[in-house]
Amino acid sequence: MPGNGHVAPGHQITKAPAIVAVNTLSEDDQAINPADHDGVPSDYSIEVNSRNTIYSNEFIESKYIYDMNHCEVDHQKKRVNITPRKYQYDFRTKRQVQRTGVMLVGWGGNNGSTVTGAIIANRDKITWMRKEGEQHANYYGSLTQSTTIRLGSNKDGKEVHIPFNTILPMLHPNDIVIGGWDINDANLYDAMRRACVFDYELQEKLKAKMIKMKPLPSIYYPDFIAANQEDRANNLLPKGTKQQDLDRIRNDIRTFKNAHDLEQVIVLWTANTERYVDVRAGLNQTADDILRSIANNDDEVSPSNVFACAAILEKCPYINGSPQNTLVPGIIELAEKYHVFIGGDDFKSGQTKLKSVLADFLVSAGLKLQSIVSYNHLGNNDGKNLSAPQQFRSKEISKSNVVDDMVGANHLLYDKRTNEHPDHVVVIKYVPFVKDSKRAMDEYISSIFMNGLSTIAIHNTCEDSLLASPLIIDLVILTELMTRITYKTNDQEEYHSFEAVLSILSYLLKAPMVPPGTPVINALFKQHRCITNILSACAGIAMDTDMLLEHKTQLPKPMKIQL
Repeated sequence: MPGNGHVAPGHQITKAPAIVAVNTLSEDDQAINPADHDGVPSDYSIEVNSRNTIYSNEFIESKYIYDMNHCEVDHQKKRVNITPRKYQYDFRTKRQVQRTGVMLVGWGGNNGSTVTGAIIANRDKITWMRKEGEQHANYYGSLTQSTTIRLGSNKDGKEVHIPFNTILPMLHPNDIVIGGWDINDANLYDAMRRACVFDYELQEKLKAKMIKMKPLPSIYYPDFIAANQEDRANNLLPKGTKQQDLDRIRNDIRTFKNAHDLEQVIVLWTANTERYVDVRAGLNQTADDILRSIANNDDEVSPSNVFACAAILEKCPYINGSPQNTLVPGIIELAEKYHVFIGGDDFKSGQTKLKSVLADFLVSAGLKLQSIVSYNHLGNNDGKNLSAPQQFRSKEISKSNVVDDMVGANHLLYDKRTNEHPDHVVVIKYVPFVKDSKRAMDEYISSIFMNGLSTIAIHNTCEDSLLASPLIIDLVILTELMTRITYKTNDQEEYHSFEAVLSILSYLLKAPMVPPGTPVINALFKQHRCITNILSACAGIAMDTDMLLEHKTQLPKPMKIQL
């Protein structure tokens, strides 16, 4: 036998290969088992065969039992008493989708020009070339257009999935009419070129239509956005009082609605991040306060406050896509008074969406998340505006609170007596060269078994507006749908709309607004289940619990239950 470092006589040394081949699955082995899934095309209709679901030409009506556990914690006896309770709901959904328009505040910004161009490209089936080949318009990134919902299994055991937008009648994005305001007078073609988001050939194919689109003059109160925005502000409402601004915006909404023969208009803020406003008695704590403050031309009334009030007074839903605290208590009360939906705050598109998944995963796995450091830089106008301290503070707040509910839910890891919480730092820098292509870098440090440490580092590069624009589409579609859904309980005779604060939109927003006294949920998949479960209940479809007992037990004969 040869010794260490030696070769037996007559044997030739061969150099080991640098790459070691590993066993790989064949193409056949990698294919999805056809017995697992049955995808339903988007042109199929959905019909529930149940006495508890009724279809008419006007409505889909369903009866639904909501199961909830009522818990009482007895600290003296060290016991939790659980009482299962059942509540009956009747849901009614109007089948006819409304002719709907959206008015974007900040229409000429990156998000506004991108979502407008994308809808036109999809509607007109535009194709364009780049070095990878021919490109086709799509709605990737849209919850309503590009995801599916699991209904159950068929007789062969296949899981049946339907497109999200077929569970109930929904607005199609190609049918949305778009308009809006901007403090800059660039037409939408020039705004699109300035944004540097779309490929050049696509921009040129969109030119004929987008060059004709021009934002309405908007409100500009310099104190609320960064001073570096002053050079863009050349498309402003005539100088006057804030009451006059409110009246002009209301008139713009009415004119837009009438000009396009619309049944529903949704106003959505996608303009610059504002600084936070003061919240205090006499200013904006009640509906009367905020309207009086506008009438008195109070300096602490922001442009977004005026737009929100104008939308509500015109019975139009209002969505806040930026992080500032537009929806003060007085505006919430105003929305409740006029039975108008409002939602916010701040589009949840990239870094924060991932954070709401990863933090949930770590804490749910019993790992103690100790530190989150989130850094990003971008070069669009949003980044420029956020380079000012007060505007950055608004964004920092919306990004920082995203893990609170996950941490609060696990008292085994985090001591509530000391308000223990992970360190959480958010940094945003303006780098003009990268334009809309945002760079996000995150580091998550967790304590693991026996006090070891685990560090996860993530780098992400993406066009910011290509992530945010599908959210705008989904917010419009889901809000329009919710205006057609009403409910009553077994102790009510009349149907009612959901709460004015539309918390079902939480999946799409960083700092979700909820009705007063309601827990805030940030965990992404809980938010997703909330949407799909509510829509399933309205359609009369049983909740998908993921238990799959039919594959784990001998399934008994189905029970016939009529409510």
